[in-house]
Amino acid sequence: MKPWEEVDVPTLTSGIQIPNIYLTNSRSGSKELLPEKSLYRIYVCGITPYDATHLGHAATYLTFDLIIRLLRARKAEVNYVQNITDIDDPLLERAQRDGVDWRELAHSQISLFTNDMVNLRVIPPTHYVGAVEAIPLVIDSIERLNAQNSVYAIEEDLYFINSSESDFGGLSHLSEAQMQTMFSERGGNPTLTGKVNPLDCLVWMSQREGEPGWPSPFGTGRPGWHIECTAIALEYLKPADDQSELIDIQGGGSDLIFPHHEMCRSQSRVLTGKELASSYVHAGMIGLGGEKMSKSKGNLVLVSTLVSQGVDPMAIRYALMSDHYRRDRMWSDELLRDSQLAVQRLRLALLQERVHETSRVISEIIAALSDDLNTPLVISVVNSWVDLTLEGSSGGDAKVFAKTLDTLLGIKF
Repeated sequence: MKPWEEVDVPTLTSGIQIPNIYLTNSRSGSKELLPEKSLYRIYVCGITPYDATHLGHAATYLTFDLIIRLLRARKAEVNYVQNITDIDDPLLERAQRDGVDWRELAHSQISLFTNDMVNLRVIPPTHYVGAVEAIPLVIDSIERLNAQNSVYAIEEDLYFINSSESDFGGLSHLSEAQMQTMFSERGGNPTLTGKVNPLDCLVWMSQREGEPGWPSPFGTGRPGWHIECTAIALEYLKPADDQSELIDIQGGGSDLIFPHHEMCRSQSRVLTGKELASSYVHAGMIGLGGEKMSKSKGNLVLVSTLVSQGVDPMAIRYALMSDHYRRDRMWSDELLRDSQLAVQRLRLALLQERVHETSRVISEIIAALSDDLNTPLVISVVNSWVDLTLEGSSGGDAKVFAKTLDTLLGIKF
């Protein structure tokens, strides 16, 4: 599948350097140094296209956009893969509810999503891969798992055995009881009769009446969610044989740590004998009115709606960067108003003939970003620069400052 249009990201002005980058690894719970490399392999889980892009999605993809901008600023190459779960129960259920073809619904929502990413100036993935087009990869992965006696059937569906040998639970660090509860809440069925382990996950669902299916050696059906991402990551990121981990970063929202990323990690370890990712990076949830923003709750603020109302997409970026990416946080009209005003003042400051000193300020921005994407500090530094500029302070270079904001923060006027 073709990704959205490329974002024009300028190179940093000569002499500006990116220091060591630290990111919090969900597996260890600690801030860790990201080793300096010439090529980084990053997999970020994409949308299930049954509804428009809300601000929780936007916050997640903005997080990895900032990471990729930092890595590219270090002159590194980034192989960035994102999937689209364009066949899944929620999509089929929504299509049936609305009386539309599931493919038509998926296409319309993917189009909305990509338009939102363009408006927010989010760098597109190198490979943008739908679950449907990845079915041959999924079948191959299931066959390889089956050859290791890690797959079994319940009636005509196939399940993967999550075992201690795959270090299952080593990412989320949850108890068995906690995992079973969360698995049940997030699409799993731990009480299904016939399971070897309550936490075993579906890898191939036989075709149900009225639903689509694809031929396979296991019968006509469709992929499970977790094996989809595992198969895509291993194919499109081309893990190196001489490295102990398959890829550099697996990312997504924090609600994916369990079960989704735990399952993908378990499957990858069985398939390859290696750890899936050097670092597991997760963005916090965005809430509204005291609850997590989600399609199931219906408490969504949509990027497309805000833009259609005339909100500057740069103000949306600014608002989402005002708090730390790992924090669960609330969206509010006040936050948006404050960010709109801040962006207006920043635009005005960049138009001044004389601006406040920029070299030190740029160094502070880069240092904050390199320290686990400390965007609240970045926003504070930028706002202080705007205040001083509008008060008449001088000694800086507005063009270099604007270019840096574009390169590293994706803020462009």
